[in-house]
Amino acid sequence: PDLKMAVTLSSVHIIELLFIIAITATETCQAMRVVVSGAGGQTGKAVFRKLLERPNHFSPIGLVRTAESRAALLETTGCPPESVLVCDVTDADACMSLPEFDALVIGSSAKPAPTGVVNEETGRPVFGFPNGQPEEVDWIGQKNQIDAALKRGKDTHVVICSSMGGTDPNHMLNQIGKETLPDGTTKGGNILRWKRKAEVYLIDSGLPYTVVHPGGLLNEPGGVRELVVGVDDKTEGTGSDNRSIPREDVAEVLLQSLVLKSYRNRSFDLRSKPEGEGEVTRDFDALIARLKGSNCDYSLGVTGA
Repeated sequence: PDLKMAVTLSSVHIIELLFIIAITATETCQAMRVVVSGAGGQTGKAVFRKLLERPNHFSPIGLVRTAESRAALLETTGCPPESVLVCDVTDADACMSLPEFDALVIGSSAKPAPTGVVNEETGRPVFGFPNGQPEEVDWIGQKNQIDAALKRGKDTHVVICSSMGGTDPNHMLNQIGKETLPDGTTKGGNILRWKRKAEVYLIDSGLPYTVVHPGGLLNEPGGVRELVVGVDDKTEGTGSDNRSIPREDVAEVLLQSLVLKSYRNRSFDLRSKPEGEGEVTRDFDALIARLKGSNCDYSLGVTGA
């Protein structure tokens, strides 16, 4: 009789039952614990904010460099105090002491700023890295974070927000903060080379990874453009030569990388078409599928100094 009753259940009852099961599963499923470094910066802050907006799915912790940045982030997001930590990512012990997490979004990077010196030939201000050279922040700092992820277990997903340009050792970004010594050698700078070294370290670690190389970052609204993916700094055959993208769109792709399996163990470039061209990207599985399995080739370019 019980079996007969089950068979005669109407489709409406079945749907209601499935809905109850789904709701129960959602309520008992623990939100993904995600650490976001560089949460005091513009792109990192956008990622952190987007994760906070999905509390049923994510429990984020933002890492910032100073107490002032922490206070500012708490004020702008209104998140609980325990959700933002001051952490010097160049300190290995500090990274190892982070709370437990399931995934890591690395948004920390050396930030160029005017040094106060003016180039006599061009009349333009000279930029440097007053808060840490790329070797310290983009290599050692990222390595420390990856090592902390390794400590959490082999399934800890690490997502890096990097930059296009890594295939060109002499890219103009590598010249920022570089100093020529009396003997003709140089020190400092090479931000893209150090980023690339950290990316290779992550890939070789065996952890599930996603490395995103955005083009030039725009402080413009996200969700209104068609996004474009590629590899190795090439634009040919991607549907657009435009090399820029809004930070908000980068943040959304970083978030999608955490939930879509198609983004696991992928390294790719990310750009957008100008607003008004093409169709707004909403299917992120379809976006990465355009690469047909291609990843960036790390035999190109130079890693490290």
